[in-house]
Amino acid sequence: MAGMTAPTPAPSEAPHRSGFACFVGRPNAGKSTLTNALVGTKVAITSNRPQTTRHTVRGIVHRPDAQLVLVDTPGLHKPRTLLGERLNDVVRATWAEVDVIGFCLPADQKIGPGDRYIAQELAGVKRTPKIAVVTKTDLVDQRELADRLIAVDRLGRELGIEWAEIVPVSAVADRQVGLLADLLVPLLPEGPMLYPEGELTDEPEQVMVAELIREAALEGVRDELPHSIAVVVEEMLPREGRPADRPLLDIHANIFIERSSQKGIVIGPKGSRLKRVGTTSRRQIEALLGTPVFLDLHVKVAKDWQRDPKQLRRLGF
Repeated sequence: MAGMTAPTPAPSEAPHRSGFACFVGRPNAGKSTLTNALVGTKVAITSNRPQTTRHTVRGIVHRPDAQLVLVDTPGLHKPRTLLGERLNDVVRATWAEVDVIGFCLPADQKIGPGDRYIAQELAGVKRTPKIAVVTKTDLVDQRELADRLIAVDRLGRELGIEWAEIVPVSAVADRQVGLLADLLVPLLPEGPMLYPEGELTDEPEQVMVAELIREAALEGVRDELPHSIAVVVEEMLPREGRPADRPLLDIHANIFIERSSQKGIVIGPKGSRLKRVGTTSRRQIEALLGTPVFLDLHVKVAKDWQRDPKQLRRLGF
């Protein structure tokens, strides 16, 4: 039957596809920003501090022909603590379960040992299709971008990774974000919608609220703190006795740090930084939940929690 090809189905007959994709890349490669750009709203926390996403935040992209569920894993890195090892296990478990992997490499940085480490791990994941996503293209000129694309292609060949696509994008300038979605969709299996229309994430609200507080607490706190902040929302309850048209949600949350010496850094002179954390995160929580919020924040010490299995469990890892 050489030369005979099946007729292409008309667009109306094209099957609906649905499945999971995850973005991998070293910390700060633009994974969360890309997730948010694709979903069109803020679901994964973004920070210019590396290593901020700890939970697998799923953003859901709804399209007439497909539903793409984005799983945002923590950055893979050489672990130095028990927390680091657990995060890496989460990453590998996720890779095995998704339908397509997007490997994010920032256009404004040469391929480094961190990228190579991840690429070597990726080469071991045989069955899952992989797209190389060159991010932050708004930060480089055409020549630099061309160099980076060639380097990514070469990296794949060296390690025996066959990229399904290599695509340059800028989430910030909204360049080729739609194209990336168009390239991811055909790699998903055929199937019905996995989530109701209009749902943007399946993270429980409490987890998202904790992440927003944690993001605000990281802003402006430099150096030794990125990993040593954990946030636990103790309770979220509607204030009793409020009129129906003026609801208020009471949120009580603890910000945990590892050493008492860090307390002053998070609280700031005369409590100024903690106040700013409260104001910033409250605004974002209100936007997320669509209701006025009273936010009560406390800073507590959980000594060396990153190395202590009991404390890791209590803090949700």
